[in-house]
Amino acid sequence: MIKYEKKNLSKKKLIELYKGMLLPRMIEEKMLSLLRQGVISKWFAGIGQEAIATGVTHALKPEEYILPMHRNLGVFTNRDIPLHRLFKQWQGKKGGFTNGRDRSFHFGTNEHHIVGMISHLGAQMAVGSGIALGNMLGKEKKVTVAFTGEGGTSEGDFHESLNVASVWNLPIIFLIENNGYGLSTPTSEQYNCENLADRGLGYGMETHIIDGNNILTVYETIKAIAQSVRKKPRPVLVECRTFRMRGHEEASGTKYVPQELMDEWAKKDPIDNFEHFLLKQKAITKAEIAELRKANKALIEEELKIAAQEESVSDASEEASAIYKAYTPIVHTADKANAPDKRYIDAITDGLKTGMDENDKLVLMGQDIADYGGVFKITDGFMEKYGKGRVRNTPICESAILGIGLGLSIKGYKSMVEMQFADFVTCGFNQIINNLSKSYYRWGQQADVVVRMPTGGNVGAGPYHSQSTEAWFFHSPGLKMVYPSNPYDAKGLLLSAIDDPNPVMFFEHKALYRSLTDALPEEPYRIPIGKAALVREGEDVSIITYGLGVHWAVEILDKHPDINADLLDLRTLAPLDVDAIFESVRKTGKVIVFHEDSLTGGIGGEIAALISQHCFKDLDGPVMRAGALHTPVPFAKALEANYMPKQRFEEMLVELVAY
Repeated sequence: MIKYEKKNLSKKKLIELYKGMLLPRMIEEKMLSLLRQGVISKWFAGIGQEAIATGVTHALKPEEYILPMHRNLGVFTNRDIPLHRLFKQWQGKKGGFTNGRDRSFHFGTNEHHIVGMISHLGAQMAVGSGIALGNMLGKEKKVTVAFTGEGGTSEGDFHESLNVASVWNLPIIFLIENNGYGLSTPTSEQYNCENLADRGLGYGMETHIIDGNNILTVYETIKAIAQSVRKKPRPVLVECRTFRMRGHEEASGTKYVPQELMDEWAKKDPIDNFEHFLLKQKAITKAEIAELRKANKALIEEELKIAAQEESVSDASEEASAIYKAYTPIVHTADKANAPDKRYIDAITDGLKTGMDENDKLVLMGQDIADYGGVFKITDGFMEKYGKGRVRNTPICESAILGIGLGLSIKGYKSMVEMQFADFVTCGFNQIINNLSKSYYRWGQQADVVVRMPTGGNVGAGPYHSQSTEAWFFHSPGLKMVYPSNPYDAKGLLLSAIDDPNPVMFFEHKALYRSLTDALPEEPYRIPIGKAALVREGEDVSIITYGLGVHWAVEILDKHPDINADLLDLRTLAPLDVDAIFESVRKTGKVIVFHEDSLTGGIGGEIAALISQHCFKDLDGPVMRAGALHTPVPFAKALEANYMPKQRFEEMLVELVAY
């Protein structure tokens, strides 16, 4: 059924390609048996699609990154990953690539230049674009290949990634494995057009449609495109037509597929057809095929024995320490005496400039941050000083840019991604929650990304430009969260965030940008992440707050000079400085947790619970919380003032002190 054109390929190469397909097929057949025995928990079969993974991997250089999907076992085997490590990975053992923390192909290995997928389809496309950007910035003549399935082409990440890659001319091949079905939904119900490759045309992208079951077509096509892209960087979209002969995963079966379609594609089996071709060409004999299968079977059994010797993961003692990449923070103090007064917004600018000067691999990305200088003018003049390569205007596509940040991190770069407003981060939520925050925990890859978040209300901007979004991320392990309340802390904490190899959500209150000044040293200095600051000391009550709440608390305490309070500015929300909180509460015996965010579901609830659990014997009154109303942030001045918790905080504070 499949017609092959040998061209000038050597017998050796033909045999290599055959071996490259046969081994993953035989592994999969064994895995299906082990699945029925309960040795592995789940399997996403790529049987019938081996030509794509094998052809692509052989077409690329070993040092070029591939971002495969869950049916691309051939990518891993053709990069010569020891089989026992793969078997341990699928059995959730420590000797796998994720130490039992994830399954299937949800892992990466920089040693083999492979970055696996997450379950949220399309997310890896942006990561691949980030790797390609790193190659381009480093002037490396390399190409990256990012796989997706036909179902993933409907995801927003797919379109955002293609658009950015096209605008920036990134050296990447986006490869669609069109196997006919997204679980049970046929392609015809996902896209009202003839070809999936047509999706690339709207982005001004070169596209190709090839037979994904023809190993020679896949190999030759990808090899030619890769050679071309290395010379002339640009994205290319390739649609590989193939078919999924098994279910989406084994439990789902294939009853929804017409039998005649199964029969038709069975005749196009990439291994059977290529075997027949090689026999006809006298490139291999039946005896050699039998011997090869025998050797593969022996190898698989031997590697399974190695995997079986390792016990399942039972020790959870390292879990908490696996959330963040460990590093030794730099701590530099600076004397505020004789330092000039500068605004909060100037402190952010100064911190970014220092970071850019100190680290030539720091890349800034965001909407309108280059020529325009950003909507708040924080990066005004940066493009002229540091160049368009490091100060990058982005299309309006938060998800792709955040994923690109992870890809840059894989290539050894640091990125700062500016959300124009913190409210807009919802469009990139998946990349933050499921890629940036979990990457190090899952397979040891740090996400060296700072996400700047102009946040908060009290500016009359309404429901979509005034939200306090920090609680959305507080629940996600793996993220660090910084929220400075003044210019001095803002600069020092921003430089610490840039130093930190972990993903940092850096919250900047918009209402403080131009309304607040402080002595700001010109020289670089660092404030350690995870350390709160005691703004005022007292014996009557502890006020635990952050951001604008600090200034509200100072104003109200000034109105009530008889109240002698400990005022603790958290500065960092994750990791939380619980020691400082407990020390203050145990000293005063009374506490009020205060923040601008809504009371319901706010971070204050967690802090109050910790205090109740660990300081109960020290309390002389109820743990009280003051927060905003449980409504969207209103626009009208009077409504917004009512929404904000400032007045309610004052009433609670007076009540608590008198308790």
